[in-house]
Amino acid sequence: MHPVIKRLAMTIPLLLVISSCAFVLIRLAPGGPFDRERAPASPEIERALRARYHLDEPLWSQYLRYVGLLWERDAEGRWRWAAGGLLKGDFGPSLKYRNHTVNDLIAQALPVSLTLGGIAFGLAMGLGIPWGVWTATRRHRWSGFWGGFVALGLICVPALVLGPLLILVFALKLRWLPVALWESPGHAVLPTVALGLFFAGRVARLMHEGMRETLQAEFMVTARAKGLSEARILIRHALPLAIRPVLSYGGPLLADLLTGSFVVENLFQIPGIGVFMVNSTLSRDYPMVLGLVLLYAVILIVLNLLVDLLYRWLDPRLRHG
Repeated sequence: MHPVIKRLAMTIPLLLVISSCAFVLIRLAPGGPFDRERAPASPEIERALRARYHLDEPLWSQYLRYVGLLWERDAEGRWRWAAGGLLKGDFGPSLKYRNHTVNDLIAQALPVSLTLGGIAFGLAMGLGIPWGVWTATRRHRWSGFWGGFVALGLICVPALVLGPLLILVFALKLRWLPVALWESPGHAVLPTVALGLFFAGRVARLMHEGMRETLQAEFMVTARAKGLSEARILIRHALPLAIRPVLSYGGPLLADLLTGSFVVENLFQIPGIGVFMVNSTLSRDYPMVLGLVLLYAVILIVLNLLVDLLYRWLDPRLRHG
C-alpha cells in the first residue's frame, strides 16, 4: 500500500482516539459549564439546562451522541439516529455562546486566524530561511556571528513582550499604525510582526544548523571540485537537504499559527480562534473545546502529511527508496 494512502486510512481512527481522549479529559476537569453564570442558577434551572444539552445522560451516551452513533426513540416511539454528531459534520451547540453553534463560531473566527497565521508564517519563513542561509555561509565572519546573535535574541523575546513594544512605538508614539482590531490591512501589520518575528528567529536557527551540516558533507566538496558556482551549489545541492529541519518544524508551526495565537489575538483584540479556545476552556464549553481540538488535529495531520510528501520530493533517497 502506498504510504500516502496508508496515512489517509489512519486519519479517521486517529481522530476518533483524539476525540475520545479530549472528551474524557475535558469532563474530568473540575467545574461545569454553568458555574460561571452571572447569577447562580437554581437547581431546577440547572437541571433543565443539563437536560437541554444532554449533560444528564451517562458519559458513554453523551460520547455516542457527540460522535453521531446514538440511537434514540422519537415522539412516536420509533428508533432513529440522534440528531447531529461528528459523522454529520456537526460539532453541536455552544454552551457559553448561547443560540450559536460551534460550526457557526468556527466559520466566523477561523478565516481571521487563517489570514493572520498565514501572513505570519510567510514572514517567518521568508525572513528566517534566507537569514539562516546567510549566517551559515558566513559562520567564520563577524557578520554571521551577529546575525546568529540577533536570531537568538528574537527567540528570547516572545510576542507577549514584543507586542506591547510595537504598540507603544508604532501605534501610540509615531501613530503610523492602528492599535488593535481587525478592520483593514493596516490592522494586520503589528500582530503579524509580533507573531512572525519570534518564529523567524527559530526558523533562522534551524536553517543555520541544517545548512552548516550540509556544507560540511563530502558531496559538497565533490560539487566544488566539478567547478560549480557557489550559488548553484547552495540552491541546487545544499538547500534541499538543509531545509529539512525547517520543514519538520514548519508543519506543527503552521498548524499553531492557523488555529490562532491567544496572546496576539487577545493583545490586539482580534476575533480569532485563539480567544475562543481559551475562553471556552475556562468556561467548560465542552462542544467548543472539542470542536477546536479536532480542528487543530485535522490541520496538524494534513500538514504533517504534506511535510512527508515534501521530504520525499526533496530527498531522492526517500523518493526512490
